[in-house]
Amino acid sequence: MSPDADGVVRDVAKGIQADLEHLTGEMTSMFVDVIPEFRHDDAVRRLMVASTSSNLTAILDMLALSISLDDITVPPAAAEYARRFAQHDLSLEALLRAYRLGEHMVLQWAMTALRRLDLPTDEALAATSRIALLINSYIDQVIEGVIDIYENERRRWDARSDATRAAQVRAVLDTDGLDLASAEKMLSTSLRGWHLAAIIWSGPGSPGLASVQLRAGAAMLGAATGKAPLTISADEQTCWAWISSTGKPALDLPRLESELREHPTLRIAIGDPSSGLDGFRQTFRDAQRARDVAATGADPDRVLVLHSQVALVGLLVDHLTDVRAWAGRVLGDLMRDDEATVRVRETVQVFLDARGSFTDAAARMHIHKNTVHYRVRKAEEILGHPLTENRLDIEVALRACAQLGIRYAEGA
Repeated sequence: MSPDADGVVRDVAKGIQADLEHLTGEMTSMFVDVIPEFRHDDAVRRLMVASTSSNLTAILDMLALSISLDDITVPPAAAEYARRFAQHDLSLEALLRAYRLGEHMVLQWAMTALRRLDLPTDEALAATSRIALLINSYIDQVIEGVIDIYENERRRWDARSDATRAAQVRAVLDTDGLDLASAEKMLSTSLRGWHLAAIIWSGPGSPGLASVQLRAGAAMLGAATGKAPLTISADEQTCWAWISSTGKPALDLPRLESELREHPTLRIAIGDPSSGLDGFRQTFRDAQRARDVAATGADPDRVLVLHSQVALVGLLVDHLTDVRAWAGRVLGDLMRDDEATVRVRETVQVFLDARGSFTDAAARMHIHKNTVHYRVRKAEEILGHPLTENRLDIEVALRACAQLGIRYAEGA
C-alpha cells in the first residue's frame, strides 16, 4: 500500500464515522428484518445495538488509525451479546450470519464513500481491495472469539439449567404426597395428560461426544412422536426424556429404530404410556426396568428396548441368581447352548407364543410345519413331559433365558 492509499482508507473511515449513528440504526434494522432470531425484547435489543455499534467503531478505528489486527479482540458489548444469544438458546448460525451481513453492508458504505472522493480507477480499486481485506480479517478474527464465547456460555448455561431442572424432576419423581398443582408448577408444564418416558444412553467415549449423541437421541424421539421431549441429563452418558400430550402418545417405532441404527453407540429404553402425575412416574419406572433388561447384555445389538416387550422379565431382573436357578429346574437340558438345542428352544418359544399352533409357528419361523412338530417332540423328550404340563413355567423360563441372557453353563 502506498502512503496515498493509506490516506484514502483513512478518509473513507472518517467519512463513515461522521454518519455512524444513522448507519448503526440502518444495520440493526436490517438484522431485525432479515434474521428472526434478532427480534428481541427491549433489553436485549439495546444490547444488540450496543454490540453492533462497538463492532462498527472498532472496524472504523482500525481503518482510520491503522490499528494492527493483532490488537483486535471481541468488543465487550459484542461478547455480552453472544453470551445472551446462547442463554436464550438462539442459534450460533444466526449470530454468525449477522456478522457476514454486517461485513457486506460496511463494505457497501465504504464503496459509496470512495465514489464521493472521485479517485482515479487504480487508486479506487487499490483502496477497495485494502478495505475489503481489513474488514474481512477483522470479521474472521472476531468471529473466532464469538464462537468460543457462545459455546462456553452454552455449555455453562446448559449445565446450570440442567442441574436445576434435574433437581425439580427428581423431586417430582420421589416426593411422596406431592400434589398435581405443585408438581406442574415445579416443572412449568402440564402433567394432566399422557406421558411416555424414555432413557437414552450412549456407550463409552468422550463426554463431549456423548453429549452430542444424547441430543441426537432426544431429537429422534421427538421426531418419532411429533412432540418435543422434556429432557434432563442424568449423567455424562445418560439422559431422561418425557413426551407429554393430551392424547395417548403415538410412537413411530420403525422410524426411531432405523434412525438409531445410524448411531451405533446410542440406545433407548421406553416405558409404557400412562396418564397424570402417577403416570409421569410410572412410565419412567417402566423405562428404568427396560434399561435394566438391556443392561444384562442379552442382546447387545438391540438399540431400542420397549417395556411392553420385556415387562415380565423386567420384574425379575433384580433377582437373576434366583431366576437362573429356577429356570434350570424348569428347563433342565433345554437350556444347553449347542446349536441343535438352541433351535429347539427357540421353536418351542414361538410355538407357545402362537398358542400351540404348529401352522402359525411354522409361518412365523418360515420353516415347514413338520419341522415344528419334530422340534416340539424333541423338547418334550428333553423335558421328560409334554409342554402342556407346567406350560406357564416353561414359557416364562424361556422368555427369561432369552431376554436376560441366562445360559446353561451359568445355571448348571
